[in-house]
Amino acid sequence: MDQVCGGTSEAKDATPDIQKICDKMKPHAEQKAGKKFDKFVAKSYKTQLVAGTNYFIKVHTGGDDYVHLCVYKQLACNGGKLELHGVQTTKTCNDPIVYF
Repeated sequence: MDQVCGGTSEAKDATPDIQKICDKMKPHAEQKAGKKFDKFVAKSYKTQLVAGTNYFIKVHTGGDDYVHLCVYKQLACNGGKLELHGVQTTKTCNDPIVYF
């Protein structure tokens, strides 16, 4: 087990499943950020186990620009719905993913 309950995991390279989450969250992220993103490619992520899972995802949006997403996924028994809880803009590839 690589994660303490309530704490975040170590950063991992993004997987196709993480990219699927980003694809679903892109319009919501654009709305919260107030702009459109030409690219929206998941690069890395951390997870936090709560009553469901929080995903903190670093997303490349083109050039030197990145955003960080906080996405909550309900437990499957509660429907497994995804909700965008936050977006941090003006990030770079070197910015660590942190809880927000």
